[in-house]
Amino acid sequence: MIRILIVDDHAVVRSGLRLLLDREDDMEAVGEAGDAREAILATRHHKPDVILLDVTMPGTSGVDVIGDLLKEAPAARVLMLSMQDDPSYVRQAFTAGASGYVLKEAADAELVQAVRSVADGTQYVHPSLGARLVAPSGRGVEGDPLSDREREVLSLLALGHTNHEIAERLVVSVRTVESHRAHILTKLRLSTRAELVQYALDNGLLKQH
Repeated sequence: MIRILIVDDHAVVRSGLRLLLDREDDMEAVGEAGDAREAILATRHHKPDVILLDVTMPGTSGVDVIGDLLKEAPAARVLMLSMQDDPSYVRQAFTAGASGYVLKEAADAELVQAVRSVADGTQYVHPSLGARLVAPSGRGVEGDPLSDREREVLSLLALGHTNHEIAERLVVSVRTVESHRAHILTKLRLSTRAELVQYALDNGLLKQH
C-alpha cells in the first residue's frame, strides 16, 4: 500500500485528491496539510511513502520545504503538483530533492501513474514539459545501448513529434520509425512516452531539432 500525504492550501483540492487516491486499491491518503508547517508536522507523524506537494503555498513555498520534509521522512518521495509549467520550477524542484513533477491539469490516470512511478523509485516529469526542458549536454550514460539513429529518434519522440513527423524529418518510412521506437523501448525496458521523456532528460538527449 502506498501511503500518501496531500499538501495543498486549498481544502477542495485536497478533498478531490483524497477521493481520487483512495479509490485505488494500492493507495491510501494518510493525511493532509494546508501549509509548510502543517506539512512538516504531518510528515513527522505519518511517515508517508509519497508526499504530494503543491508548489505554490502561502508563506514557505513547496519547493523550499522539500528539504525539511525529507529530514522528517528520509524514505519518502516528493511529487510536486503544480499549475506552474515553467521549466525553471521543475529544475528547482528536482534540485531541492523532488522525485516528480506533474501539472494540475493532468488527467486522473496520469496523476495516479506519477504517484506509482515515484513510489517505485522512478523519477517522473509531466510529458508536456519534456519539450521545454533542456538537460545538460552529453551523449548519455556509459554503456548507452542506443545507436546514433535511435538516440535521434528518441529525442524527437520525447519532444512530442509523431511517427509521421519523424519519418519526414529523417527521410525514412513510418515503418522504419516504428521499428526504431520498438527497439528503443525494448533496449531501455520502457513502455510509455513519459518514460522516454525522462530517459532523454537524464541522458542529455533533449535538444530542439
